[in-house]
Amino acid sequence: MTPIAKFHTWRRNLRDGLKVNTLATAEDRRKAHRYMLWIDHEILRIPWANFAQVAPGVYRSNQPTRARLERYAARGIKTILFLRATSPVPPYLFARENCAALGLTLVERSLSARSAPKRERLMDLIETFPTLEKPFLMHCKSGADRASLASVIWLLTQEGASIAQARKMLSPRFIHFKWTKTGILDYMLDTYEARTARAPIGFAEWVATEYDADALQAGFDNKVTPR
Repeated sequence: MTPIAKFHTWRRNLRDGLKVNTLATAEDRRKAHRYMLWIDHEILRIPWANFAQVAPGVYRSNQPTRARLERYAARGIKTILFLRATSPVPPYLFARENCAALGLTLVERSLSARSAPKRERLMDLIETFPTLEKPFLMHCKSGADRASLASVIWLLTQEGASIAQARKMLSPRFIHFKWTKTGILDYMLDTYEARTARAPIGFAEWVATEYDADALQAGFDNKVTPR
């Protein structure tokens, strides 16, 4: 076994050993904290927030630590939009516990970043946005991709922003790189932009009536230029 293979095996075993689905006991919590630090990379999120304002009263970041959530709550943040999977693993368990303890409303709308998001998830997010109490913070794991996508959609559907303005949310400034698999998000925006060049259509209407996740993914995979 190569050194790289040994490392991946070690990491997988560590992850599986720490992936608890409850915070009920002291041992569960100890494992969950270790999972967050070393498997979920919270050790990087302690000094680095990837925080930015999207629009007045709307913010984005990576998954906040408890200390950061306390500071956000003290600044008046009312709502947390959780964009990660809601399976009972430490990231979600701590998000739910921390928001409850701090009196923050937790809203869960899972998105994907390495494959074309499903239409129903996009529509669910679009329909959720007007119901969120401001100020609110949206976050995924690193604040790089799913938070970028949600920020783009907010600007297009709630702020009347141009595609060029919204595209700034998909940026290396947020550690989003279009040459990776998460470039599917840029490709989605490119496809929408090409559609609006033919005839104007709102983003929400486009998603509801024309968006096809499978076709979008196939076009991205095969490097088809949107038109």
